[in-house]
Amino acid sequence: MAVVTSELEIPSSVSASKLFKAFLDFRNLAPKVEPESFKAIEFIKGDGGIGTVQQTTFVDGSKSKLTIDAIDHNNFSLGTTIFEGGEWMDNLESATYHAKFVPSAANDGSTYKVSSVYKCKDPAKFTEENAKFADEYTKKTFKAIEAYIIANPNAY
Repeated sequence: MAVVTSELEIPSSVSASKLFKAFLDFRNLAPKVEPESFKAIEFIKGDGGIGTVQQTTFVDGSKSKLTIDAIDHNNFSLGTTIFEGGEWMDNLESATYHAKFVPSAANDGSTYKVSSVYKCKDPAKFTEENAKFADEYTKKTFKAIEAYIIANPNAY
């Protein structure tokens, strides 16, 4: 089994604390800020803590499932693993993400850092180009959440 990795960093004017809280509320926030992508997100096991299984239904009707692997409130970080979901996961055993919101002293903002690990069933069918596409999707979703927080500063 081959492994493809990706590292992504996005600077933000929003504090690490607010972004972390918003991402903990991803199931409610994502369909609101990106309705062209996310139809619904629900917990099918657990309450949002470690071990929770979450199902995402996309606008096209496809679904994915992930587990929440880690939450660190002190360091504003969380880890998730997608283990099921449509064509995307046909070529993967799993996709694991570790996200961290790092405070920035310069502007009271932060940097969103994401490490992604894709365990490929067939390395010819999931390449670094696929990982780059996933990074672009992540950036788009992050920017939508960031814009929501800026427009609604008391939301989180």
